[in-house]
Amino acid sequence: MQTLLNNFQWEAPAHWLKIETIDMHTGGEPLRVYISGLPAVEGVTVLEKRRYFKEHLDFIRTGTMWEPRGHADMYGAVISSSADADFDVFFLHNEGYSTMCGHAILALTKLVLETGIIKKDGKHPELTINVPAGKVHARATVENGKVSDVSFRNVPSFLYLADQEVTVPGIGNVKFDVAYGGAFYAFVDADSLHLGLEAAHYNQLIDYGRRIKYAVMDNFSIKHPFEDDLSFLYGTIFTGKALEKEHHSRNVCIFAEGEVDRSATGSGVSARAALHHAKGELKLNETIIIESITGSTMGVAVRELTTFGHHNAVIPEVSGTAFITGRNTFYFDPEDPFREGFIFR
Repeated sequence: MQTLLNNFQWEAPAHWLKIETIDMHTGGEPLRVYISGLPAVEGVTVLEKRRYFKEHLDFIRTGTMWEPRGHADMYGAVISSSADADFDVFFLHNEGYSTMCGHAILALTKLVLETGIIKKDGKHPELTINVPAGKVHARATVENGKVSDVSFRNVPSFLYLADQEVTVPGIGNVKFDVAYGGAFYAFVDADSLHLGLEAAHYNQLIDYGRRIKYAVMDNFSIKHPFEDDLSFLYGTIFTGKALEKEHHSRNVCIFAEGEVDRSATGSGVSARAALHHAKGELKLNETIIIESITGSTMGVAVRELTTFGHHNAVIPEVSGTAFITGRNTFYFDPEDPFREGFIFR
């Protein structure tokens, strides 16, 4: 076999688009980071860069997130240099572009420090990162050149709608809250719908999550205090009892077009911290550990109180771990009928 492979001499034609990525995961949730080959992405701010990518380079999102190069639950990040931070980043998924992603911030902090993309000294280097929702601040623990864990302070997070109810086709009346942690989520108690939060209930969670998301969108206005580009409901998060007694709870996030977050969802647990604090269920500087559908965890605490527009808000701190899983080179053959990808959901 080895002798046969030694005969491999193929190289991609020069006119094919060639994109290289590093693949990672945080708590099981994938992250595909573009490290070379992207055409120039114009814009000064993160929102300008994201808008340009959406308007001119969206085929790269679909081509690398969807099959045959990806899958319906793939997630991506486009990083670039910044005028006022260590780097800028925006995020991609099966439906389009998200406003914030905590699992990506945890992974990217590890990536840029371990690979030397950004050089920082000391055992606890700090990074400032521009995301579509604003500016976040990450802190790593480095031991022998390896990042062992990461935390970040998120954008102001707040409870948006409390104790609401909506009629959902095929389900019935559903009670929910909406909170913001860099993205807006509808929070629903899983037990009230007789839903399990384990992998065995994966398909039903997707079905219910999508139905609830669309029902809330159809009946309630979601408005960011400052940015129209951020004024939409990103997903549904089902909450319930933890499987491990030392943990606070478990949640499963169904976002975008029926994606299931394998991690506990960094922006989601940020929103939960704001929700629990607003309801008197989480004290300042109290840390809770939240499980995901895979059993992986993230920690979250309220570190500061603030305001955001007319909302009382908090600054959450989220912690977790990430891992590098591979390096890929993807080619876009102009004659390939599936070069821009396809999706089954």
